Amino acid sequence: MKNLNKPRFLISVFLLLFITTVVYLNLDASSAFFSSTQLLLSEYLGWLIIIIANGFLIFSTYLVFSRFQHIRLGGSSASPAYSYRTWIAMLFSAGLGIGLLFYGVAEPIGNLNDYPGMIEGNLSYNASKALSLANLHWGLHGWAIYSALGLCIAYTTYNKNKPFRVSSLLGQSVENNKLLAATIDIIAILTTITGIATSLGLGASQISGGLNYVFNLNVSEMILIALITILGLVSVLLGLDKGIKRLSQLNMTIAGVLLLAILILGPTLFILNSIIQNAGVYLNQLIQMATWTEAYDSSVYQNAYTLFYFSWWFAWAPFVSLFIARISYGRTVKEFVVGVLFVPSLIVFIWMGVFGNAAIYQVLNNIGNIALAVSEDVTTALFVLYDAFSFSLTLSTLTLFVIVTFFVTSSDSGALVASMLSSKKGAEIDGDSPLISRATWAILLGVLAAVLLKAGGLGALQTAVVIFGIPFSIITVFACRELYKSFKEEVIN
Repeated sequence: MKNLNKPRFLISVFLLLFITTVVYLNLDASSAFFSSTQLLLSEYLGWLIIIIANGFLIFSTYLVFSRFQHIRLGGSSASPAYSYRTWIAMLFSAGLGIGLLFYGVAEPIGNLNDYPGMIEGNLSYNASKALSLANLHWGLHGWAIYSALGLCIAYTTYNKNKPFRVSSLLGQSVENNKLLAATIDIIAILTTITGIATSLGLGASQISGGLNYVFNLNVSEMILIALITILGLVSVLLGLDKGIKRLSQLNMTIAGVLLLAILILGPTLFILNSIIQNAGVYLNQLIQMATWTEAYDSSVYQNAYTLFYFSWWFAWAPFVSLFIARISYGRTVKEFVVGVLFVPSLIVFIWMGVFGNAAIYQVLNNIGNIALAVSEDVTTALFVLYDAFSFSLTLSTLTLFVIVTFFVTSSDSGALVASMLSSKKGAEIDGDSPLISRATWAILLGVLAAVLLKAGGLGALQTAVVIFGIPFSIITVFACRELYKSFKEEVIN
């Protein structure tokens, strides 16, 4: 309790409980509010979201080749605390997890169904476009957001000895204004909890849908959230090395097994050829796709897909970036950006290439009902895909298990980060954050996920992300500006 910053902790807890209570007591009105708010934000601020997301990618890529690339986080004598393999596993589990399992099939097929620019009868173009859009939403742009903010946090903490907080990134004038600094950190906490709650809701929906589809078991999403929140609570109390580290390694191992299984059991040559073709299409159309705002179209694809995904990355940024910074002591700027931006993006491209193309192959060859499953119940899409493969029951069981472990990893690492943000010292390298704080955030994550699902299902979860993600993206822009100034000063000196 000694390291607990009571104002930040208590105000954040109060606001979350207040929001949760208001939503729960006004479910119908809340659902309508979430729907209208997302449309409003997307319509009036879509252009800003596009600019900021592209800006982070340009900034992060520039740092790899800049004169700042050899700056080491923690000073010239610092050495990394984790091996490359463990480091990548931990940051990937925290940064994606449930989302990739949920949308690995649903996203490419959803694009094939809904994207307004598809050309009737041109299957090659449509399939490549569907995968390119999926890579846009899950690849470089998203990880660039984590990379930019994570580097800001790591450098400020390890090289400037500032507290492990978002307010520390914005310069001395913000730090000296205690009210402003506290407000920024509280926004970061609310954004973190809401962003993770979204993924927990997605995970609970997919587990429930999978259990029903595979085993004909009707298990309430609320019960699943409660059970896995308890597992997350146990893991976060065990700490970083005993809980999150081991679960992350397990996550990546099982995910790798699933990936290889689909590649080997599926249409292997089709998948390999498609991945190469998709890479070319993605690189060829990257600038066009990344700057498309539907200015001359009456469609709403951009609001429902690209703007939502970018906002989701913004909302996850304080959580994932703080966590990545926490485990990245001793890395150089170049190592950090390559490890956080390019390596996970490559994993995403491979994952989408294997699962997405396996699903598209079924659509093109009229195998199963994968397109219908995505349209009617997206939570079952991955399990419907497995129906066409040998060992489908084994694949489904492994998938359900790894969704649970990703669920727990997201919950405990999110609770750890929220605890850092609400501690006095910001929980420095030793991770000294109070147990009562970590336990409180782990429980609140589950409560918020359950209430948001009750208030409007996946739509409510998505809108909550947009509401909190957009303002935090602006804070991150100013943090990057301060980082660049600090890098210049260090190189000059």
